[in-house]
Parts: sequence; structure tokens; C-alpha cells
Amino acid sequence: MSDDRQTRTEKLASEIADAILDGTLAPGSRLDEHMLAARYGTSRTPVREALRQLATTGLIELRPRRGAIVAQVTSDELEMLFVAMGELEATCARLSAMSMTPIERRRLGALYDSMGEMVAQDDVPAYTAANTALHAMFYAGTHNPVLAEMTAGLRRRVGPFRRAQFRAPGRLALSHAEHGAVVRAVLGGDATAAHAAMLHHVSLVEDAFEQLVATAMEAPGSSPHRAKAG
Repeated sequence: MSDDRQTRTEKLASEIADAILDGTLAPGSRLDEHMLAARYGTSRTPVREALRQLATTGLIELRPRRGAIVAQVTSDELEMLFVAMGELEATCARLSAMSMTPIERRRLGALYDSMGEMVAQDDVPAYTAANTALHAMFYAGTHNPVLAEMTAGLRRRVGPFRRAQFRAPGRLALSHAEHGAVVRAVLGGDATAAHAAMLHHVSLVEDAFEQLVATAMEAPGSSPHRAKAG
């Protein structure tokens, strides 16, 4: 897949994910390729690729002869995903504090500093992309390809829920401050503090998403993508 085609597919997958998370595409809805292609002004091919990508996140289910259906993610399922994500990312932060090279540390610090301007300008798209890159630096900084691949794979699955947090007012500044605690610990070689700061950060990401869902549920006529565990 070419870079342009991959970018278009990822953008489309992100837009469909947003429509699922804000309740526009309700749980149980059938995702017709023709309908989605018309809605987003594209052909069926990128729609099909975007749906395959979203199936790996658990947001949709691909069923034989029925096509794609919006999945129902329960509170318990999402909590398990975030707990696993927190533990893996915290381990990456801890190992990064121990293993990052001087060049990797400089690049980490430079990216973190640049994100402050994105927060000041309330540039959500730029911050979201930089946020992904920042976390990827922690994965690479472990110098453990197995752990890095496992963490990146789980992040792709949790990604739509993590992106949704940035719709919450003031979340960019809070996220940047939380990153600051992790970055300072990693740059200072404090493995214990890096682990604790990242675990705390991911728990607050989950809290932000929970609050966003709660707010959406209070809005008249809304149907956010989330089910309470029975």
C-alpha cells in the first residue's frame, strides 16, 4: 500500500471510529460499504480497508455474509484493555529510562517541547499525531522489539478510545503535563518514577474517556458507543 493510500485509509478509519464513539453509528448497526463510501466521498476500496483496520481494534465485527457491524464494547472489556495498556506502557517507560541512548533522549525531549506549542494553539490534530509519535519513542526506547511490537499492537486496538479523550475540554494541557512527568523521569534515568508516571497517565486517559462518555449520555438523544457491564 502506498503512503498516500495508507494515509487516506487511516484518516477514513479515524472518521468512522469517531462516528462510532459519538453514537452516530450505533452498536449493532450494519456498516454498508456503499453507504460509507457515499457518506465520506470515496470509493469502496478505502472503505473496505478502513473496516478491516477497525476490526483489529474491536470497534467493529466482520461477520461472514453479514459484512461489518458496529460492536458493543462493555465497560469491563474496555477496563481490561486499559489495564493491559497501562502495564505495557509503564514497562516501556521504565526500560526506556534504563536503555535509551543519548540521541534518543534528545529526540524525546525535543518532541515533548514542541508539543507545548500545539497545546497553546489547541491544535488537536497535530497534538494527536505527536502523541502517537511520543509513545512510539518509549516503545523503541526499550530496545526490546518483542515488547515494542506487543505494546504497539495493543495501542492500535485501544487507539480510537485514546483519541476520543482529546474532545474533552482542557484535556490537551492535562495530557501534556502528564507526559512531562514521564519524560522528565526517562531523561533523568529514574526507571521507578517513569513506570509510576506512565501508569498514572494511562489511568487518567481512561478516566477522561469515561467522563466524555458520561457527558455524552447526558445529552438529549445521544447514544454513545459504550455499554455498562451487566
